[in-house]
Amino acid sequence: MRWAGRRLAYGLVRAGTRSAAVVALLLLWETAPRLGLVDRTFLPPFSEVAQAWWQLAADGQLADNARASLTRSLSGFGIAVALAVPLGLLIGWYRPVADLLGPLLEVFRNTAALALLPVFVLLLGIGETSKISIVVYACTWPVLLSTISAVRTVDATLLRLARSLDLPALRLFQKVILPASVPAVFTGIRLAGAVSILVLVAAEMIGAKAGLGYLINASQYNFAIPQMYAGIITISAIGVAFNQLLVALERRLSSWRVPANG
Repeated sequence: MRWAGRRLAYGLVRAGTRSAAVVALLLLWETAPRLGLVDRTFLPPFSEVAQAWWQLAADGQLADNARASLTRSLSGFGIAVALAVPLGLLIGWYRPVADLLGPLLEVFRNTAALALLPVFVLLLGIGETSKISIVVYACTWPVLLSTISAVRTVDATLLRLARSLDLPALRLFQKVILPASVPAVFTGIRLAGAVSILVLVAAEMIGAKAGLGYLINASQYNFAIPQMYAGIITISAIGVAFNQLLVALERRLSSWRVPANG
């Protein structure tokens, strides 16, 4: 019982410490407009934003727009991961593939996704295809580059041991390369998760009729500032939740690893 009580107390203290900065920000957000430190026309108190968020949630607008954004974002993110991880494994492990595709990758990796948004719209229209495609393009690079780096930095000692056991190439990939690459690959996947939301919001501000980006843009044009901030908060909450989901998945897939301090 004493041990359980200590763990509970430790958990409460840790949770309070981790949420202190967020609580302080919300208090500042609430008080600064009311004290006249900022113009409340452009930055209303947090309580007004929370009320606007609740109204959007109650009439279904928030759910409809969030559903549209999540469908596009998750579709593009999933396609990017499915394409980039196998391609990264090939480029990282097979030198001829790297020599063939390396120059092409260098050209496109340095081209910002949003800079190509007009090209995607011209070629694919303003419908769902262009929005999902720009997310695929933006998400591919963090995953691809992290996977290539992960494969090339696998511990040489592990590779020598595996080869000394005469493991075939497929088993070498399965037993050594893939497990050792998981942490670095998931770093790229987590970056891609954040990118999938940020790029999509920008894409939805052009020609979209639904989505959180559309909600923010329409609220700005209609000068519904609390609704605009409500949309921004929703995007932030989705991003945090998505990142925590990926962190939990990474821990499950890399549970075999021994902690550095243990």
